[in-house]
Amino acid sequence: MTVHHTIEQEDFGKTKDGLYVKLYTLSNANDITVRITNYGGIIVSLLAPDKNGLVEDIVLGYDTLNQYFDNASHFGAIVGRYANRIANGEFELDGQIYTLPQNDGSNCLHSGPNNFAAIVWDAATLHGENELGLELRHKSKHGHNGFPGTVRAVVKYLLSDQDELTIDYTATTDRTTVINLTNHAYFNLSGKQNQNILNHRLQLCAERFTPVSRNLIPTGQLEHVEGSAMDFRSPKAIGASINNRDKQLQIAGGYDHNFVLDHVTDELGLAAVVEEPKSGRKMAVKTTHPGVQLYTANHFDGSIVGKSGTRYQKHSGFCLETQHFPDSPNKPEFPTTVLKPGETYKHKTIIKFYL
Repeated sequence: MTVHHTIEQEDFGKTKDGLYVKLYTLSNANDITVRITNYGGIIVSLLAPDKNGLVEDIVLGYDTLNQYFDNASHFGAIVGRYANRIANGEFELDGQIYTLPQNDGSNCLHSGPNNFAAIVWDAATLHGENELGLELRHKSKHGHNGFPGTVRAVVKYLLSDQDELTIDYTATTDRTTVINLTNHAYFNLSGKQNQNILNHRLQLCAERFTPVSRNLIPTGQLEHVEGSAMDFRSPKAIGASINNRDKQLQIAGGYDHNFVLDHVTDELGLAAVVEEPKSGRKMAVKTTHPGVQLYTANHFDGSIVGKSGTRYQKHSGFCLETQHFPDSPNKPEFPTTVLKPGETYKHKTIIKFYL
């Protein structure tokens, strides 16, 4: 089989501490191009053709490395050690209470400052017969941001000629800890980053979701979506119900909720399908994770200046963060996020692009 894909690397700048950062460009045979930096493992851009062959960038973000140093929205980044929220910035494990940074009201969000999105990962390129990729490695020391255990994390990005972007996560620890890794890309399949995503048609393979209280922490219940604004079991526009007087939508200012996927956890199953009608672009998300967080950029208000000087407005992107449930360390009824010495955390997410 002829190999049509390529991978290139170039300098992307230096951190404030003087560490050199690289930008890696992965391209396949069908005009899909993904640019990833080893700073935060960030997907800087993702170029894909529309139904007329027009190739455009379908992820939000910034033009320069320096802008990513203040990446409070986590554009395109690997998030860890624990993605999403942990209530009151603390959890108990084996009888010991661990205290974390509170950076979202009283919550710890995405593990606090200087998390996996804000470090330089060790990087190596990968070359296969039908795909190419990037392997990123990081050792997170015991006690970083309050988390126990020295964790060694490996994240692989793989782009195939079948237009699939695979994100493969593994991690080990030398002490019992909790872990929950994801990617925080914001998509806008229109390729027009000054437009909102409310016309995108979304289907989620989820009969239930985890409702949240006023502080956006799950109540612990698993609520059925039927008859509610959370029902995406059949494709519908993201904006169809987003302005409803639904209590959950009012709490979050839109969608910022974890959906309980129907497939068996740890087995690769379909999580979501999204279509943008005008461009014809579609994406399907498969994952081994038990949940996916739908977030509709509710906090954007024009103050964030992104690519080409675009001011990102409310709902200008959507996230589908495949994950374990928020606040699982404090919710024993949720699937466990505990990782012990001798075990390996393994999860995989595949995003397929098509027309």
